Amino acid sequence: MNKRRADFLASLLVTAVLLIGSALGWQAYQQKQSIEQMGSMMGMDSSVGAMHGTNPIWYIGGTLLVSAVIIGGYLLIRNDLTNTAVPDDTQAKTESQTVSETDNSPEEAAQSSGVINPESQPQARVLDLLPDDERRILEPVLSSPGITQIELRDRSNFSKSKVSQTVSALEKRGLLYRERQGRTYRIYPSDDLQENQA
Repeated sequence: MNKRRADFLASLLVTAVLLIGSALGWQAYQQKQSIEQMGSMMGMDSSVGAMHGTNPIWYIGGTLLVSAVIIGGYLLIRNDLTNTAVPDDTQAKTESQTVSETDNSPEEAAQSSGVINPESQPQARVLDLLPDDERRILEPVLSSPGITQIELRDRSNFSKSKVSQTVSALEKRGLLYRERQGRTYRIYPSDDLQENQA
């Protein structure tokens, strides 16, 4: 929640309390006036009016007290409410400005900030973009080109059909290819991924 929204909600709450308190105070005032008028018509003294209904001063005082408590409480917790809801964009912007201001090469700057440079490390970038199951298949292929589908199944802890489906999906996207060897396949990363690995 940002400060504007929190301020708006707090002011809305105080306004509602003031309106309700004012309405109740006005109603009590009118009731008191009508009782006093009836008492004066009947020849009674004003003590009868004091016995019936709440004095409007109580409503006005109560309304002001509740409003003051709400405003005071809000001001005490305002910074906590708004600080916890502020996104870390400012911290990320500060870090990126610090990295760009340094005299490091782009590769060193990317490594120090934890950002992967897609041109220098395309494999890492590809792995970051893949879902977990596809990443668990492609990582062993990148580290051990020519791995068999059986070995891949053992490393990934997937079923035979899951490995076959995932390899087929990655092959369709051009991230790897397979060559038949006997009853199994040997799986290799695509030429683009292999070239950038060397």
